[in-house]
Amino acid sequence: MIIRFGYVSHALSLWDCSPAKALTFTRWKKLSEDERSAQLHYVTEQNLKHTLRMIHYNIAHEIFLYRFSSSMVPLATHPEVRWDYKTPFQHLFSEIGTLVKKHRIRTSFHPNQFTLFTSEKPQITENAVLDMSYHYDVLEAMGLSNEAIINIHVGGAYGNKQAAIERFHMNLTALPLHIKRRMTLENDDKTYTTTETLAICEKENIPLMFDYHHYMANNESDEKLENLLPRIFQTWETIGLKPKIHVSSPKSEKEFRSHADYVDLEFLLPLINHLKNFNIDIDVMVEAKRKDFAALKLCEDISKIRGIKRIGEATIEM
Repeated sequence: MIIRFGYVSHALSLWDCSPAKALTFTRWKKLSEDERSAQLHYVTEQNLKHTLRMIHYNIAHEIFLYRFSSSMVPLATHPEVRWDYKTPFQHLFSEIGTLVKKHRIRTSFHPNQFTLFTSEKPQITENAVLDMSYHYDVLEAMGLSNEAIINIHVGGAYGNKQAAIERFHMNLTALPLHIKRRMTLENDDKTYTTTETLAICEKENIPLMFDYHHYMANNESDEKLENLLPRIFQTWETIGLKPKIHVSSPKSEKEFRSHADYVDLEFLLPLINHLKNFNIDIDVMVEAKRKDFAALKLCEDISKIRGIKRIGEATIEM
């Protein structure tokens, strides 16, 4: 089996290359009409050019798994701002997408925790649909809407988890089907366990983005990996993509849910040992604080295990 490693949005190896430079609504509101447009265009152009730099970096370092920053277009969904960001930057979106497809880089988005479908408030659901639509539109501008994914969490429990799950299924009907087909759901570290999230995924025909760190932090029911993994992998068959999982390790015993700078191999070994039992290729998104450094180091560390061979800068074979 082949396992590829990737990182989240910002290659720390590159100088001044954040793809998430911001323009806040407070600052935007203080500007004149001309200044508002100029700043929106300036910040967006910087973010897209930085994203392009990171795609080139990924190609050079054989990193074929990458998560775009959700913040590449400032104020894209703000109700008082909404602006046409695609027309002036279509050339950059297309350039990014062309490179991604040419080098077969697997890409994704991960909207923030406020993009959820469990709320009783219709406005929250409306905002979730709006945010998912923004992410889909960016992928469409890149020509990646048929291959990239948009990953979210189930949401809050609001004191009654079963009622919240029922609302999730109901509220999700507001999401256009073509966007739903690109979404995945991730088990979280406090509320929805892997088993609970998996049941939702199976009912909705949505792939489960398994997060091992969250599984370890939120496993009160003693869920067994050997029972969960086959079902998790099967959910990916609905969109014809190889399974993808998230890994990180605790910052400390006291701050168990916080991510460490790098991934502790000892923490990950139980998962690695279980994965050896499956003869399928898997992609692994490293969510450590040191981003690309952590992804490459984890690949190197795992490759030192007997029976595992490094076949690329960010790829191993087991």
